[in-house]
Amino acid sequence: MLTSLILFILPYERLYVMSESRLKNSVLLRMFLVGALSLLLLIPTFMVELLIVERQQRHVEAIDEVSRSWGGSQTLTGPVLTIPYTIHNENREGTIVTSKQYLHILPKELSVNSTITPSIRYRGIYEIVLYNTQSKLTGEFSLANLGDFKIPEKDLLLEEAFVTMGISDLTGIKNSPTLGWESSELQPTPGVRSTDVISSGITFSPEISASNQLYKFSLQIHLNGTSGFQVVPTGKETTVKMSSSWGAPSFIGSYLPETREVSEKGFEAVWNVLDLNRNFPQIIAGSATTISGNSFGVKLMIPVDEYQKTERTVKYAIMFIALTFLAYFLIEVIGKTILHPIQYVLVGLALVLFYILLLSISEHSSFNMAYFISGGSIIMLISAYTKRITRSVKIMGLMFSVLLTLYGFLYVVLQLEDYALLLGSIGLLLVLGVVMYLTRKIDWFSLRSSESSGTK
Repeated sequence: MLTSLILFILPYERLYVMSESRLKNSVLLRMFLVGALSLLLLIPTFMVELLIVERQQRHVEAIDEVSRSWGGSQTLTGPVLTIPYTIHNENREGTIVTSKQYLHILPKELSVNSTITPSIRYRGIYEIVLYNTQSKLTGEFSLANLGDFKIPEKDLLLEEAFVTMGISDLTGIKNSPTLGWESSELQPTPGVRSTDVISSGITFSPEISASNQLYKFSLQIHLNGTSGFQVVPTGKETTVKMSSSWGAPSFIGSYLPETREVSEKGFEAVWNVLDLNRNFPQIIAGSATTISGNSFGVKLMIPVDEYQKTERTVKYAIMFIALTFLAYFLIEVIGKTILHPIQYVLVGLALVLFYILLLSISEHSSFNMAYFISGGSIIMLISAYTKRITRSVKIMGLMFSVLLTLYGFLYVVLQLEDYALLLGSIGLLLVLGVVMYLTRKIDWFSLRSSESSGTK
């Protein structure tokens, strides 16, 4: 039985020896295998990208968890003065049926002055930007244009008028805001009475008379929020001023500030928006679902997002693998040193491991520190392995220089985000030039001839 097993294995053993011998002698075959291995290593690289997405999602979930108890991204809408009125319609039977509708009057002038006080909280290893904002709103309502709707005065239900202040996340309210209305102070009631214009907020009940067409108001409100704070420009002329000690703002929404000053100590920004800059009128009859889409404001950005930078780093993985394998292949061709495909695989896996190390370390320290630790570890690992498999200090030094140049080049590209494509193109051009220079004296036809003679 043992003899039968030997006879069964012997042809495959001879085939393996022949294939291994051909692999050693064939430059083209080794070139093909190196290219195939480079493509195969994209599979673990893709898995690293999925891991980054998963960690990003966990960060978002941590932010949502904190927002539910602290207050989410806040948007102020209003205040809006709403006057109900009665309409009379005749049905099919000839009977007059009355129903109630609403006129929503936006401020003639609106001024918002907000001071945003940020703070950093942690949910596990995740960093979350929270804030408290103290906002003062002042302005006035004008009823001069009510006659444009030709509603009989007897049908205007002035005694049922109310003012709604829109707040996107009521969890964040930190005071009981009072509405200064002419000479009186009004207390709020929770919720909204009409969702035509504002879906979430608080309501006040002011006194409205037909003899007075101009009403001044003031409102102070303290809100907790997460990351973003925005305002909807409901005034015929809206002026918004925001200031904070946060040094990394991102101005978002439908309008950019007219003036802004940003420094490490904080920022100050001012917006001026006219009613002509938006797509809804000053008096709205019925619903206007587009009003909330005109908001603008600021997002408190974390200066360094380790997930975004790590994701950008992974996009250069194929270049790293290809250039490192190219360096080893040139060592084989020029230095007459033959490397086994398994050795290429191990080096490639080490290159992929760099991204996992970068992701995991950056969650506990700065991105730059994580990059230096991860890159340094991989450079030392591959250099030591190169010394062991080639038994050459000179080749080890060469690979150390190649890897140090690659990781240094990538670090510079990550810092110069706006010029990344330009710098990357120039870098690849230089690499191609170096390869062409190093291989200028190689007679590739002679290598093919030596393969043919070796296989006979």
